[in-house]
Amino acid sequence: MSNYKEQILTLMNACVELNASDLHVSAELPAIYRIHGRMSRLGERVYSAEDVQQMAYGLLTDINKAQFEKELTLDLGYTIGDDESRPKGKRFRINLYREQGRCALAIRYLDGSLKTTRELGLPPQMDYLAALKSGLVLVCGATGSGKSTTLTAILNNINEQQEKHILTVEDPVEVIHQNKKSIVHQRELYRDVHDFAGAVRAALREDPDVVMVGEMRDLETVRSALTAAETGHLVFSTLHTNDAVGVVERLVGIFPGNEQSVARQRIAQALKSVVAQTLVPTIGGRGRAVVAEILMVNNAVSNLIESAKTKQIYSIMESSARQGMQTFDQALAKLVRTKSISLESGRALCRDGNTFERLINGQSTASGDVVHGGAH
Repeated sequence: MSNYKEQILTLMNACVELNASDLHVSAELPAIYRIHGRMSRLGERVYSAEDVQQMAYGLLTDINKAQFEKELTLDLGYTIGDDESRPKGKRFRINLYREQGRCALAIRYLDGSLKTTRELGLPPQMDYLAALKSGLVLVCGATGSGKSTTLTAILNNINEQQEKHILTVEDPVEVIHQNKKSIVHQRELYRDVHDFAGAVRAALREDPDVVMVGEMRDLETVRSALTAAETGHLVFSTLHTNDAVGVVERLVGIFPGNEQSVARQRIAQALKSVVAQTLVPTIGGRGRAVVAEILMVNNAVSNLIESAKTKQIYSIMESSARQGMQTFDQALAKLVRTKSISLESGRALCRDGNTFERLINGQSTASGDVVHGGAH
C-alpha cells in the first residue's frame, strides 16, 4: 500500500474514533473533522496540493480517475476492509472535487450500525410510514440534515419486520443492508445503472414492493417515481427543501408549465407524507437531536394540493397532531420541553417567535397524540 493511501485511510479511520460525521482534506490546511455539527482542526500536519491529490488518487480505480478528470467531481462509496489496525467494513461516502485548480476531499462517515428510528430519536410516525403499502414519501432537508440516515432506518424497519422486495437506487450506496425478512437489492449510479430515472423505470419490471430513489434530482426521475407510486409501489426519496409545504410547489415546479395542472393531480393522489428535518445540538453538545416537520397527506391536504392552495396546508398541519402532523415550531417546542435542546437553540431556529413562545408555555390547542392512518 502506498504511503499516501495509508495516510488517507488513517485520517478516515479517525472519523470512527472521534465520532465525526465528516472529514475535509484540502490543500494548505490540516485535516478538519465535523464533530456533533462543529468543525474541528486536528493535528499539525498541513497538506500540500500534491499530498491531497495523491491521497485522493490512492482511493480511486483507473475508471474513477478518468471520470474525475472528465467531470472534475466524483462521488463514490468506499469500504475500509478488515485488517488488524482498522475496524471491519467501515463505510464512507467520498466526494472528490476541485477548487482553485486543486483537489479537495469531503468524506462522510456512514455509521453502518443500522440504528432504529427510536434510537435515532425520530418520531413514532416513522413506523406508520414504514407500514404504508403504496404511494410516495419524501424526506427533505439541507445537506447534512440526516435525510439518508432517516431513510436507512425506515428501510431497516421494513427489512426486519415485513416480507418485501426492497430495491434502492443510490449515488453512491451508503449503508449496505443485509437480507432479513425482506430481500434487498441496492443499485449504485454509474456502477449498476446509468441514471436514476432509467433505474426507476427498470425497477417496475423487477417486482419490487418498496423502491428507494436517492434523490429527486430531475424531471424524468420525478415522473418515474410518481409512476411507480401510482402503480402500487411504496416509493421513498429525498429533496433539498427545508419545509414540508414547500416540497409540493418544488415538485410541481419541476414540470413544464403545460404539464403542471396534471402534475398537481398526480402529486395530490400519490404523495402520502413529507418529512422535513434538521439537526440541532443537544444540551451539553454531546450529540444532535432531529427536528422533524411532518405532513401527512389526508383528503383535505390532497384537495389543497390539487387546487393550488398549498399555502393553506400549514394551518391544517398546526391543528392535525392526532393525524400525525407537526410543524417545525411544534417539533422544536417538544424538544425544548423534554430538555433535549436548550430554549436558546429553539428560539434561534424557530420560524415564528410568537407561536413558538405560546407552544413553550403550553398554550397550543393541538393534541400531541398520534393516531395512525391519517394519510389518504
